[in-house]
Amino acid sequence: MFKRLLLALAITLLPTFAMADEIVRYQLTQWKAKHIHDAKKAETIMQTLKKLGCELKKNRHNGHIDVKYRCVKWHEMKLGSHEDAHKWEKWLQEFNFKTEHKH
Repeated sequence: MFKRLLLALAITLLPTFAMADEIVRYQLTQWKAKHIHDAKKAETIMQTLKKLGCELKKNRHNGHIDVKYRCVKWHEMKLGSHEDAHKWEKWLQEFNFKTEHKH
């Protein structure tokens, strides 16, 4: 009985969650670089950019790491809330991406 109730509730609420989808589109046609002194932070940033579909280059010199990146084609990510969309949009803009935010 409880499982049926949960299933009915999930089916009822599913469209509500689907409508909450926010889309952030992003593109960066020219190579940009971040100069990072912390290897762990550089790796985290590289993994994030890789998951976003960016091309990456890494160069270590003079005590820091240059992470170069670009994303020539437009990509998009679906997010569950308006707040999350704004957080990602802000992050992408800090990394010089062009962004579009759609509801």
